[in-house]
Amino acid sequence: MIRAIFMTDFTEAFPHKLLRGILGYARTHQQWVVCRMPPSFKKQHGLEGVLLWALKWKADVIIAQFENTDNVDIFTEKGIIPIAQDYVRPFKNISNITSDYIRTGAVAAEFFLNNGFRHFAFYGYKDVVWSDERCLGYVSEIRKAGLEQNFCAYQKQNLEDLWFYDSEPVVEWLQSLPKPVAVFACDDNQGNKLAEICKMNGFRVPEDISILGVDNDETMCSMTDPPLSSVRLDIEKAGYQVAEMVESIMKDKSLRPYDIFITPVKVVERSSTSLLVTEDNMVLDALKYIHQNIHKSIAVSDILKKVPLSRRLLEIRFRNVTGKSIHKYVIDLRVDCFSRQILESDRQIGEIASSFYDVDYNNLCRSFRQKFGVSPKEYRRLFFGDQGRRTP
Repeated sequence: MIRAIFMTDFTEAFPHKLLRGILGYARTHQQWVVCRMPPSFKKQHGLEGVLLWALKWKADVIIAQFENTDNVDIFTEKGIIPIAQDYVRPFKNISNITSDYIRTGAVAAEFFLNNGFRHFAFYGYKDVVWSDERCLGYVSEIRKAGLEQNFCAYQKQNLEDLWFYDSEPVVEWLQSLPKPVAVFACDDNQGNKLAEICKMNGFRVPEDISILGVDNDETMCSMTDPPLSSVRLDIEKAGYQVAEMVESIMKDKSLRPYDIFITPVKVVERSSTSLLVTEDNMVLDALKYIHQNIHKSIAVSDILKKVPLSRRLLEIRFRNVTGKSIHKYVIDLRVDCFSRQILESDRQIGEIASSFYDVDYNNLCRSFRQKFGVSPKEYRRLFFGDQGRRTP
């Protein structure tokens, strides 16, 4: 049995997802028992106090939000494997749970570029590696599109001030941005904060400011008004790899710890980015209606009641903006919503499908297979089956 201390902020979704991956590995390999230690214990007793507890508890590994000034070697010297999570700067002498931050920024840029945006901004932290590199990846893709001159960044907040911030400079920055603008926030916390500032100061989201976060923290994203779109990271897989690495090192002491890289999967789209950029207000109204009613049966005749155009003219203008017919756009959007809920929820597939009122289950599954090449059950199994987590 592997005994692990996990010292982190469990009010966030990241450690929960990481722990799911670890325990998923443990179900088919060596068992793990995890002590969830709050970061306040370290603040009260110091790093030496954490070490004393770890020795008393006979810990094999500690995964923690270490500070770069921490002497983490004291754990290694006592035969305990230290792993750094959510750092400001990476450690050179121990394993880091890190990510392809540059690729994550590129995914965000690709998403906004594909939705027709011409103006871009980044909202991040000051002197934090994962924020800096996500910004770098974001602006690099914008540069490739020849739009670097249309980019602006705001990175003045310290990471330590998660809950406290001065909104007035942010409001002035938002006012200076040309609209509509695509804002990539370095994580879901900053995305939530930016949405709150927009709401309090009359900026329309997503019509004026489209906001995209990172981590896909379902609680944080759903609490944001409007719900926050986010880049989903394969955190569970990283947890699985952490457990795999620890077990290997414990079997062979000559093995050295290595960094675990979390990969971005896709953008999970919610209302904060739900609209394409277009100057055609009639098509924009049609898009709003579709997104607001995607869980219902939608006919072109329903949209025509909201948009004063002939069916033929609406279809032409809609295809010019989206590249799809109205019927195709509705089907694709519904399948995307369905796929997102399959991965975010433990509910049965049929129960999730039933949330799409007046939508035929067989037609929904048929459209799903046409887009993804697998059934909804197989899709869920592809993501989670090998880790022993959710089952259909």
